[in-house]
Amino acid sequence: MKNPHQDQFEAQPIGSPERARTADIWRTLYSFRHAGRGLVWALSSQANLRVHLVAGVLVLVAALIFRFSAIEFALLFVCISIVVAAELVNTALEVLIDYAWPERAPMVGRAKDVAAAAVLLAAVGTAVVGVLLFGRHLVG
Repeated sequence: MKNPHQDQFEAQPIGSPERARTADIWRTLYSFRHAGRGLVWALSSQANLRVHLVAGVLVLVAALIFRFSAIEFALLFVCISIVVAAELVNTALEVLIDYAWPERAPMVGRAKDVAAAAVLLAAVGTAVVGVLLFGRHLVG
């Protein structure tokens, strides 16, 4: 089913006063559709994203089994969300870079390495939080 407001949204540049004045539920729902399409594509094409997501779900299930407090569970959920979000941003940058610069260039490679490092840092930080929280439940 085609959204009757679709053409109106795409015709208005992002940040324009006209677009800001016409905020409504249809435009909001339409933007969720774009986000969902991006998430589905990323999950279907990015193995690392799937690994992070599966690991995150397993960790959250384990947290339920260990009866984590609401705050502990929320902390884990936020950390996992940060890792998944970092992976999505890394994927978006890689796709954009590969499109804009199909030829190899040292600075392009460096930009991709830095984006990957951001994911690594988020994952390591999340692992540390996980070890601290699970360690408390396993030892105490």
